Amino acid sequence: MIVITGVSGALGGAILDGLRAVEGLEVIGASSSGDGTAVRRADFDRPETLEQAFAGADVLVFVSAGYAEDDVVLARHGAVVQAAAGAGVKHVIYTSLAASGERLSIALAHRWTEERLAEAPFDVTMLRNGIYAEVAAGMALAGAVSAAESGVFAAPFGDGRVSVVARDDLAAVAVRVAAEAWSDVAAGVPRRHAGRTYELEGLGAVGGHDLALALTGALGRPVEYRTVPLGEARRLLAGLEAYQAGHTVSMFSNINAGLLEARHSDLPAFLDAPRSVWDLIEAVVKSGLQG
Repeated sequence: MIVITGVSGALGGAILDGLRAVEGLEVIGASSSGDGTAVRRADFDRPETLEQAFAGADVLVFVSAGYAEDDVVLARHGAVVQAAAGAGVKHVIYTSLAASGERLSIALAHRWTEERLAEAPFDVTMLRNGIYAEVAAGMALAGAVSAAESGVFAAPFGDGRVSVVARDDLAAVAVRVAAEAWSDVAAGVPRRHAGRTYELEGLGAVGGHDLALALTGALGRPVEYRTVPLGEARRLLAGLEAYQAGHTVSMFSNINAGLLEARHSDLPAFLDAPRSVWDLIEAVVKSGLQG
């Protein structure tokens, strides 16, 4: 059996759908909002729910818990590792963060979790996911109203760019790795993905000029990019939770410093034709403006 956590989210849900489409697999979703039947209840903030949610799983696809203060994420992820060991899971596949994001503030929780998993009594595969192209599209959308009025997309990126990847491509890799891991467990053969770390970096990098071009296509009027100081951008984040603002500024700073472009990716080893991130960003921006 394969159990996938976080299936109420976009990535976990896509992985669940993909695995359900693979013939011969027994696949169960798990979520904090699970009803215990179609989707098992697995609330990372209630560790007592986890071991039962993972019961019978040969392979666990551990989708990371998402944004929160670091101590909260560490507690959640530590509970998952402990429960997976207690439930007798044989192989855990963890959605981590790509190497290009090593200096991002969100990297701390991912690297801590990787260390806890490496110490656990089961096989582990790290899927180090790149930054979603959908995140870049969200940045463009955040400046769309101002761009529509002024013809300028203002962001604190300097001349930096960020390598991005379609979330559905990351889900497709997770589906393949999980299905193959289960096949190896069922056959009693050495697990081809055990102990492996895959860098699933995006093959395309986007910067402020690229996002301005996406807005030009979506708005039907010329939009140019102009960089702004980080301090000015920070003031615009005042309505966010403190940790969200901190993570956002961390990303802006890394882009500005030119530290978020990937040098290597294992994505082509899994996908024959990764999605075009430029087409995806423009489509997301257009949809967001129309909605």
